[in-house]
Amino acid sequence: MAVRMRLTRVGSKKNPVYRVVVADSRSPRDGKFIEIVGRYNPQHDPSLIEFDEDRVKDWLGKGAQPSEAVNRLLKIRNLSK
Repeated sequence: MAVRMRLTRVGSKKNPVYRVVVADSRSPRDGKFIEIVGRYNPQHDPSLIEFDEDRVKDWLGKGAQPSEAVNRLLKIRNLSK
């Protein structure tokens, strides 16, 4: 099973808010996930980026691959490999 860290949208129409989740790569964007490890709100000024750092490091250590968007957010928070 290939595990990815990616964004899933939970905001309303024209108000995007995202969760950073760990999910099977085959599941749909807003579908089933394994664990929520953070959240991202681009509407705030500056953007709100929150991670559970211990869980993110644990999942990265287990081999979870971040998506491009999540990788950019991890680099902003200095959590990438």
